[in-house]
Amino acid sequence: MSSEPLPNPHIVSLKGYVPGEQPQGGGWIKLNTNENPYPPSPRVVEAIKKHLETDGTALRLYPSPDSAPLRKTIAALHGYHADNIVVGNGSDDILNLLVRSYADLNRPIGLLDPSYSLYPVIAAIQGASVVKVPITPDFSLDINAVVNCRAPIFFLTNPNAPLGISFSAKQVEELAQAFSGILVVDEAYADFAEEDCTQLPLKYPNVVVTRTLSKSYSLAGMRVGYALCSLKVAEILHRVRDSYNVDRLAQVAAVAALEDREWVQKNIEKIKATRTRLISELTQLGWKINPSSGNFILAKPRGKTHEFSSATAESAFNFLKEHKILVRCFPHHPLTEKSLRITVGTDAEMDAFLKAARAWSEG
Repeated sequence: MSSEPLPNPHIVSLKGYVPGEQPQGGGWIKLNTNENPYPPSPRVVEAIKKHLETDGTALRLYPSPDSAPLRKTIAALHGYHADNIVVGNGSDDILNLLVRSYADLNRPIGLLDPSYSLYPVIAAIQGASVVKVPITPDFSLDINAVVNCRAPIFFLTNPNAPLGISFSAKQVEELAQAFSGILVVDEAYADFAEEDCTQLPLKYPNVVVTRTLSKSYSLAGMRVGYALCSLKVAEILHRVRDSYNVDRLAQVAAVAALEDREWVQKNIEKIKATRTRLISELTQLGWKINPSSGNFILAKPRGKTHEFSSATAESAFNFLKEHKILVRCFPHHPLTEKSLRITVGTDAEMDAFLKAARAWSEG
């Protein structure tokens, strides 16, 4: 008598990554997944249309297996050689490749706590354990603690999600000099910060910087990310990745988006200005806001009858959701449990959010 095949034991107990809620129906203001509120460069749609019109067989053929034209464009942007770049199906794909390459049952991954909640999931899929280095209440980076965690690969989210804070390029370089394993600097939100670490892999072969086109380039729906790394790391990641991991249209779209830096920079500046206004107006309501270097803020809500607490954050979250405004809670960490993470939207979206926030605060 046949029985149902059982998956690997560690997969049975795996808790999968939980993405932000995707609302059904219209009328929602979606401020829970840090998407860019503005469209990508018009060149993106033009490039896709042109590709399909001029080559009717395009979708019949496989894409460039190693995203060669896209890697060349990325190399020009950052001053790299294309051989030092690996492209993935979103930067999450790159993170997964790194864990598959450098961690296993006997080799844990290290990460800051809190940070991107996908890291422990992809570690668990690989059968690897996790070593957490706490971020202190003053938001400092303990370089010695990272060095002494003894993980062969460490993930440094900079700017940090969900906190929004960033560590200086000088601090990250000090860590790169001291850490003997692979240091992955996850720069998903770095375009909204004052500085970045894109040049560190040119100086330190143990550093990998990951980037995504989902945030500043408004291409979350196309799933394109990349790594800047040493030739040795690139060669390892190419061994592990799927042969055609980025589809043809995504490659075309990404090249067009990367080449229109003026459009992207304009949107970045708009988001940063709106972020400043949002922080100012919420502060006036009595909310407490973390310093933010991303396209989102982490804010502790407070009202006339609500002091800072996890119950207060839940109350504000539910009130906003009743008004069809989605934000995000992170209730399982002391640095985030009293807060809401709020994506910076358009000015009109922020006006609607602030109107609801005032109504809750004064209620």
